[in-house]
Amino acid sequence: MKKIFLILGLFPILMFVSCKDTDKKEFTGAQHEVKLLTLNPGHFHAALVQKEMYPQVHPTVHIYAPEGPDLEMHLQRIERFNSRDENPTRWENIIYTGEDYLERMLAEKKGNVVVIAGNNNKKTSYILRSVEAGFNVLSDKPMAINEESFAMLQRAFTVAEQNNVLLYDIMTERYEITSRLQREIALVPEIFGELEKGTADDPAVVKESVHHFFKYVAGSILQRPPWYFDVEQQGEGIVDVTTHLVDLVQWSCFPDRIIDYHNDVQMLDATRRPTSVTKQQFMDVTGLDHVPDYLQYTLKDEVLNIYANGEMLYTIKGVHTRVSVTWDYVAPEGGGDTHYSLMKGSKTHLIVEQGEEQDYLPVLYLVPAPGHNKEQWERDVKEGFGEITAMFPGIKLINAVKGFKVDVPSQYRIGHEAHFAKVTEQYLQFLVDGKLPHWEIPNMLAKYFTTTRAYELAKVKENN
Repeated sequence: MKKIFLILGLFPILMFVSCKDTDKKEFTGAQHEVKLLTLNPGHFHAALVQKEMYPQVHPTVHIYAPEGPDLEMHLQRIERFNSRDENPTRWENIIYTGEDYLERMLAEKKGNVVVIAGNNNKKTSYILRSVEAGFNVLSDKPMAINEESFAMLQRAFTVAEQNNVLLYDIMTERYEITSRLQREIALVPEIFGELEKGTADDPAVVKESVHHFFKYVAGSILQRPPWYFDVEQQGEGIVDVTTHLVDLVQWSCFPDRIIDYHNDVQMLDATRRPTSVTKQQFMDVTGLDHVPDYLQYTLKDEVLNIYANGEMLYTIKGVHTRVSVTWDYVAPEGGGDTHYSLMKGSKTHLIVEQGEEQDYLPVLYLVPAPGHNKEQWERDVKEGFGEITAMFPGIKLINAVKGFKVDVPSQYRIGHEAHFAKVTEQYLQFLVDGKLPHWEIPNMLAKYFTTTRAYELAKVKENN
C-alpha cells in the first residue's frame, strides 16, 4: 500500500478553495470518476468499503483523520487487502493528520464521496458538515444516536437535497440471503397470505440479534477502539445494531413503501440493560493496559458495565413489532453473531434461526399459520415457490418437522464482509441515477426516529 503523507504547512486553508471549488458534475459511471474521502475511520466498516475495487472508483483515497491507533488500524486493514494473495486491491492512500482534518477535507475538495465510519458521537456532525460543503456521503450506521443528533440528521437530509448530493447509510443486512428470501416470499400471497397485525403480547414481527465484542474480521482478531465501549461516543445498543433490525422490518414488511414516522410509528415500550466486561477482557480486545478516564464511570469492582443491550416494542403501520439486541463478550465455540427473525403471515410464518442446530448459519423455515390444513398448505407453498426458484436458481424446499426448510446453495452465502461491496455498488448506481429510490430518505428518517425514540423512552422508564 502506498502512503503519501501531506506535510503540515503554514499555508492558509483558503488557498485551496479557489483552485478546488469547481462546479459539480453529474456521475456517468465512467472509470475512476468517483473519488473517495475517508473521514476519521474509527470503525472497521470504513475499511470494508474498500475490500474490493470498483471500476468507477479512483484507486487513490484521501484520508483525513487525527493521528492515533484508529487511523493506524484502518491503514493496516487496507494494507491486508492490498497484499492478500487472491484478488489483491490496489488502493493508494494520501493521508492528512492535522488537528484541523475536517476543515482541511472540506476546503481541499479532493474527492466527491465521503465515507464515514467511526465515533458515532461525531458522526452526525461530520455528515451535516460534509453535505453542506457539497459532498456525497456514504455513512456507516448509526447516523443518529439520540434526539439531538436525529434533529441534526433531519437537517442534513434537507441540505443534501438542496445541494443535489446523496446521503445514504450502509445497510448490509439487506444482502444476507435469508433476509432477501424472507422479503421475497412475503410478497407471494399464495405462500405468505397477508402480514398479520399481532398484539403487544404476541407481535407479528420479531427481530433479535446477538453480537460479540471479541471477534475475527478479515482473518484477524478485531481490535476494538476503547471509545467503542463508551456509550456516550458509540451510542447504546438500542440505537446501534438495532438500526439494521428496524431497517429490515421496514424493508421486508413494507417493500418500496414510504414510512411516515409522524403517523406510522408508535413506540409502546423500550428497555435497556448493561453487558458486564471485565477489565482484563477490555484490555485484551482493545490492546490497552488500562481503562481510560472517560470509561471510569462504567467501572465497578474491576468490571465495566456497558449499556449495549436494548429492546423495543412498537407498531409500524399498525403491525406490532419487537426488536432486541444483545451483546456478549465472546461467542460460544464454533459460533458467532446470530440473528432471529419472525414474520407472521395469515398463511405462513417465516422464521430465520441461527443457532447451534443450524451450525450458526442463518436458516429460513416456513411454518403453517395456525388453523391451516397442512397438506393443502404444503401444496400451496410448493406451487407458489416457483416464483422464488426463478429469482434464486438452486434454492430448494426441504421437509422439516414443522413445515419446510429452505435449502440455500453456498454461492448465495457470500458473508457479511462481502455485503459492503454490494452496498457500495448499489450506492455507485444511485450516483449515476442522480437520486435514491423515492422511499429511501423518508424510511431512513423513520428508522432513526424509531431507534432514538426507543432510547429516550428506555431512559425515562429506567429513571422512574
